[in-house]
Amino acid sequence: MTVAVRVIPCLDVNAGRVVKGVNFENLRDAGDPVELAKVYGEQGADELTFLDVTASSGNRETTYDMVRHCAEQVFIPLTVGGGVRTPDDVDRLLRAGADKVGINTAAIARPEVIADIADRFGNQVLVLSADVRRHRAEDGRVLDGFEVTTHGGRVGTGIDAVEWCARAVELGAGEILLNSMDADGTKDGFDLELISLVRAEVSVPLIASGGAGAVEHFAPSVRAGADAVLAASVFHYGELTIGDVKDALRADGIAVR
Repeated sequence: MTVAVRVIPCLDVNAGRVVKGVNFENLRDAGDPVELAKVYGEQGADELTFLDVTASSGNRETTYDMVRHCAEQVFIPLTVGGGVRTPDDVDRLLRAGADKVGINTAAIARPEVIADIADRFGNQVLVLSADVRRHRAEDGRVLDGFEVTTHGGRVGTGIDAVEWCARAVELGAGEILLNSMDADGTKDGFDLELISLVRAEVSVPLIASGGAGAVEHFAPSVRAGADAVLAASVFHYGELTIGDVKDALRADGIAVR
């Protein structure tokens, strides 16, 4: 059976506003998260992902009120991440209206938290949010392989990204949000090599993120192994609609919801 591909807008939130930058830097305002969520719901988005991009680096909790307001306005699955450290944080987000919760920085610091959350709430609730970049030498040269980063891409870990994704799934992650830090905000297309490498190691749903700039970019990411495609700035600034992406995928012979 062919699984229909999901199209997911991502709302990166900083201080109560949706923001977008390039490679997670030079963030600029893109609107009110609740208003944008409503628009995407009306456009036919299959899910929404809501990331508090400075929650871990700023040592703040995710804004539960904003999650609540979004959940009241839209009736599609909502994934929330940013600043999630414990099963109790997950519990509060689910009670506020989230359907799934993303975890990144805290899981790298203490991988057992993945199992703790999955055991308490089920694998389907837990999304590993992996911010990944290509290895680089000290002089900036790009090397083979990929590493996981934390704190919104600001801190390298030296941990192999493909191995980390596989380990997280073994611990209980039910889905992977795979974000290419190198492609993020560039609009040059998804990192197809990264997607295919992770796909070869995990069987859970894989969300491709980072680099969407044109309708032609989405189908290759699915063929590389993505089960869902995620984008932010092309939707926020009206360059593409959810319908544009779904039409392009259908035209390429890919089933969508």
